[in-house]
Amino acid sequence: MPTSPSHREPRRPRVQGRPFDREARARRVFGLLLIVILLWGPTAAWAAPAAQDGTYVVRPGDNLTIIATRLGVSPAALADANGIRNPNFIYVGQRLIVPGGSSPTPQPGGGGIHVVQRGETLVRIAARYGVTVAALMQANGLRNADFIWVGQQLTIPGSTPAPTPIPTPTAGPTPVPVPSPLPTTAPTPQPTVVPQVGVHIVQVGDTLSTIATRYNTTVNALMAANNLPNPNFIWVGQRLKVSQDGSPLPNPTPQPGPAPLAGRWIDVSLSRQRLTAYYGQTPVFTTLVSSGLPGTPTVVGTFAIRTKLFSQAMSGPGYYLPNVPYVMYFYAGYAIHGTYWHNNFGHPMSHGCVNVSTPDAAWLFSWASIGTPVVVHY
Repeated sequence: MPTSPSHREPRRPRVQGRPFDREARARRVFGLLLIVILLWGPTAAWAAPAAQDGTYVVRPGDNLTIIATRLGVSPAALADANGIRNPNFIYVGQRLIVPGGSSPTPQPGGGGIHVVQRGETLVRIAARYGVTVAALMQANGLRNADFIWVGQQLTIPGSTPAPTPIPTPTAGPTPVPVPSPLPTTAPTPQPTVVPQVGVHIVQVGDTLSTIATRYNTTVNALMAANNLPNPNFIWVGQRLKVSQDGSPLPNPTPQPGPAPLAGRWIDVSLSRQRLTAYYGQTPVFTTLVSSGLPGTPTVVGTFAIRTKLFSQAMSGPGYYLPNVPYVMYFYAGYAIHGTYWHNNFGHPMSHGCVNVSTPDAAWLFSWASIGTPVVVHY
């Protein structure tokens, strides 16, 4: 008996439904695989270790909190070690110093000398040695954390300083002992009498004023005896003569400055870090300057302005400065010029030139002419 269409229709969905079932299953399997990949990817990135040289390379999806948790440090320590001012701004491929990570440099607290390399900052150097920026600045007499140069040798806090010689007086008043309870640790010896012939080795925290008070002398006497141009610039480990023939150093009589000239002339006092423009004997303008550092001192003598340039690029070992304004050369490569890269006037900062602020340089540039005398002295 022939089968009616009504009997054949129920079988069609079962036969034709198999391909559709397979396609649905394939979509479900693909979706599950995609979920596994998405879940496994961040886990694999999370497990990635820091580089063996003590640095971590930022990956896509990283942020400072994730990286800090991954490395077992705090986000604040990671930001401080890398000089990051905005914790929300890091980029893929950036190499981050890991606080406490392995490094070919000496271990923290070990002390020693670090030679500044190109691209380094005081923040990175301090993080490398496990010390603070303030301690590094104090150990090296630095007044501006943003001013270091390639090749500069920095003392790392933690090195054992040379001991201060303990004076053994053979004559003079006997110091009166002050009774004190028995100490549990040996105190730092403090001399109570002036040594007969003494050299003081500058320690961390010393100033010329405290050294002068300690040895019963004056700052001017110490400067004269040790040829110091700037009372604010001494460094850890420096050897200073502090006595002479068993008595304090004599206080020198102030020496008069250079004889006044006729007409317009410029006086530069390196000991006072001050420039004064004169007309005859009358000062018409004065300002603080930054002269050469001890390793690159400013020349001393009587010169004259020979070249004037509105702006010029200046470069040398470890520095490149474009568009230096209002340049007036007075001897060879030495010039008075404006300065936009620091505002630390009153302290030696330069490679030999006389730095002044840009507004002061503009005034001098318009006031002085070719041939104006320039007298540089201590």
